[in-house]
Amino acid sequence: MSQSQLVEVVPSLHSAGLLGMSIIPGDFLPSTELNVTFGDRPVSLGNLFRASECKAAPQVSFAAETSDIKPPHKYTLLLIDPDAPTPDDPKFAYWRHWVVSGLQPGEAFGSSAQVLTEYLGPGPKDDSLPHRYVFLLYREPFGLRLSKEDVGGEEFVQRRSFQAPEWVKKHELELVAVNWMQGAGDGWKE
Repeated sequence: MSQSQLVEVVPSLHSAGLLGMSIIPGDFLPSTELNVTFGDRPVSLGNLFRASECKAAPQVSFAAETSDIKPPHKYTLLLIDPDAPTPDDPKFAYWRHWVVSGLQPGEAFGSSAQVLTEYLGPGPKDDSLPHRYVFLLYREPFGLRLSKEDVGGEEFVQRRSFQAPEWVKKHELELVAVNWMQGAGDGWKE
C-alpha cells in the first residue's frame, strides 16, 4: 500500500467527526490498511450499508506493518458504534459489536485469533439517521493474553457504553489502522 492511500484515511475520519474523539487521537496516522468486506462489498471509509447487508461477520485482512519485527506482532480488532442508540443521542456509546485478539497480518483469523466478543451486526432503527461503525486495529504488546472476561459479557446491556478508550489504554494497545462505514436500517429513507 502506498503512503498516499494510507493518508486518505485521515481526511475521511476528520470529515466524519471521528478524528480526535477519545478513541482516535487527533494525530493518528495509519501504518497499515484495514480491509473489511461483507460478501463481495468492501467497507470503504464511510460507505453506507443497510442492516441486512451486514448480518454475518465480515472478512477482515491487513498487511504487516512496514516496521514489523520478528516475531511479528499480533493485533486486536474492535468494531464499535459511537452513535448508539442514535447519532442525536449517543448515550450508549461506544456500543461494542465485535472484539477479536491475537490476529496476524495476512490471514487475520488464523489459529491464534480469539473472539472476545461475538460479532453482532449493526442494527440501527429505521427512523434513526445512519450510524458510524468503526473498525479499529490495534498492535498488541508482546505477551498480551486477553480473555472474554477482560472485555465484558455478550448481552445487550453489557455491550453498551463500552469504555473503549480506557480499555485500550489499560491493555497498552496501539492504534495502527481504521476503516469505517455508515449503517442504516433497511427501511431508512434518505
